[in-house]
Amino acid sequence: MMSRIHNKMCWSRAFLTGWLLLLVQLLCSQAVPISMDKTKVKEPEKTPEEPPASVDTGLHYDRYLREVIDFLEKDQHFREKLHNTDMEDIKQGKLAKELDFVSHHVRTKLDELKRQEVNRLRTLIKAKQDIEGGNDIAVDHQALLKQFEYLNHMNPHTFEVDDLDRLIKSATKDLENYDKERHEEFKRYEMMKEHDRREHLKTLDDEERKKEEEHYEEMRKKHADHPKVNHPGSQNQLKEVWEEADGLDPEDFDPKTFFNLHDTNGDGFFDEQELEALFTKELEKIYDPTNEEDDMVEMEEERLRMREHVMNEVDSNKDRLVSLDEFLVATKKKEFLEPDSWETLEQNQAYTDEEMREFEEHLTQQEQDLNQKAFDLQKQRDELERQQEQLNAQKVELQQAVEHMERLKSQKVESPPEVHGEGNGIPEMHPVDNQVHPEQDAQPQEHEPAPQVPEDTPQEHHVQQNQDLAQQGLPQTHQDLPPGHQEVAQGQHNLQ
Repeated sequence: MMSRIHNKMCWSRAFLTGWLLLLVQLLCSQAVPISMDKTKVKEPEKTPEEPPASVDTGLHYDRYLREVIDFLEKDQHFREKLHNTDMEDIKQGKLAKELDFVSHHVRTKLDELKRQEVNRLRTLIKAKQDIEGGNDIAVDHQALLKQFEYLNHMNPHTFEVDDLDRLIKSATKDLENYDKERHEEFKRYEMMKEHDRREHLKTLDDEERKKEEEHYEEMRKKHADHPKVNHPGSQNQLKEVWEEADGLDPEDFDPKTFFNLHDTNGDGFFDEQELEALFTKELEKIYDPTNEEDDMVEMEEERLRMREHVMNEVDSNKDRLVSLDEFLVATKKKEFLEPDSWETLEQNQAYTDEEMREFEEHLTQQEQDLNQKAFDLQKQRDELERQQEQLNAQKVELQQAVEHMERLKSQKVESPPEVHGEGNGIPEMHPVDNQVHPEQDAQPQEHEPAPQVPEDTPQEHHVQQNQDLAQQGLPQTHQDLPPGHQEVAQGQHNLQ
């Protein structure tokens, strides 16, 4: 996985350089003509590797950069000025001033590209804020856009000289920092690998630890046992490519011919990717993906070290490209003809003992912080579970209280059950006409004589009514009614 990442970063950086430094690539599109002895030199058949369909340079503003450059290329005046401007002048912003003289069509398109880029950045800012939970907070886009130094956020509508100047300087700065960041990333990788090895040893007993240490030393010796590696960019190294990769006679080695054979895109320059491809044969001496002792991440780091070394030696104008003239000048130097031996990674540890100690202390502190956070989160979880249990208990008690109240309420409002006893049928009484409806009455039966009305009954007509009821075989007073019917009869009586 790490190997693929390094490969991608390597190609991305080379691809970006080719666009950013247009001063040399745009105008040298024709390969330098060379004369070759066809009887001695047979050009091998080769199919140049196609770049990926979608190239990621690693810059978050990659698309904006490419589109700006594409449209500037279409302006004839800008192309001519580019031809006469060196890299140092570009870095100082002299080329950016030529933007005032490009065509109206190009300027209009650049304005549109900038508006689209500003809108993209605003969308990213809003999305980040939404993720962080700030949906209801107003976003100050102007303040947040300050972090993007490659455009002038104070003027989001038009592409000006300052925008081109910012874009060039930002891309140049990012490229210059790339190697430094790559070295630090690889150093962390190596220290983490050693840390994991040490931690693994702690889990073993004495006998297993001894075996593991012996195996580790054996793998180190096997990895270091490889053929001599030629100095990158030296005559011996290039001749080996000429012979083994190109299939040509080393006695017929010609630097100019070699340059044109390996300038795969024919632009008259070696970019970083083309240079790194020259070191494959040397790397194959050290690394084999099928060997346990060989780390492919280290192989890519070795490749980048070789490229970085050649660039420092050959790239005289520091534009991160090697022109034909620079290449031919380098082939005449003593370092090219009689180079020093090349020290590989196993001979140059990526970190010091002090850096390793600090790295492990940092990991320990990180682990302690994570453990403390985990402990705090567990306490919060326990407290939430306790509160949830209390809420559940209160919910059960409340539910029981509600059910109890419902039972009491139903008992209070529920009508008493209708009682039918023999000889005690009650006819339905209608308060309107106070008539008895025989069709709804039960058949009257014999009843015991009603008790006499007490002497202190207040009204005589009540006595008469009881007598009439007695003659009909009905209870004479309310007291004679079964329980529950007395109140009904009393209500009917009151209606009279």
